[in-house]
Amino acid sequence: MTPSLLINKFGLLPHPEGGWYKENYRSKERLDKTMLPERFNGSRSISTAIYFLLEQGNFSAFHRIKSDECWHFYFGGPLLIYIIQDNGRMDIISLGNNIEKGDLFQYVVPANCWFASKPANDALYSFVGCTVAPGFDFEDFELANANDLSNTYPKHAAAIKSLCR
Repeated sequence: MTPSLLINKFGLLPHPEGGWYKENYRSKERLDKTMLPERFNGSRSISTAIYFLLEQGNFSAFHRIKSDECWHFYFGGPLLIYIIQDNGRMDIISLGNNIEKGDLFQYVVPANCWFASKPANDALYSFVGCTVAPGFDFEDFELANANDLSNTYPKHAAAIKSLCR
């Protein structure tokens, strides 16, 4: 299996944060704005899901969304997910299939946390999925500014600057 095979097989498209993606599920049912926390500006699908592919040398830039995002490992090498928690601590999660080395098959990034990802150094690529609830909407997506985020979290400046566009 190669990245180009996955891109062609699943019709993956370039993602604004880096990598390739394809939305493969969007619930037909929606949640009205009155049912959602105040941070949402309108109604949202109950849930959405995508395929996501990152090749070695590429990364998903630091960004945040207004919903929880559950990451699922499918194929390839481990994906490192960098999450800046609300308390300022940075966690690095290895999403993969080597549980003896501490890889996780799934991990939930909490709503409003800044996060980025890249394939582990020994991974040619990582093929994963992301499920978002309430469903993803680009209106809820914010790409980080490297200088602003580094000023807010100076002890993570090196990681932030390496994972921003």
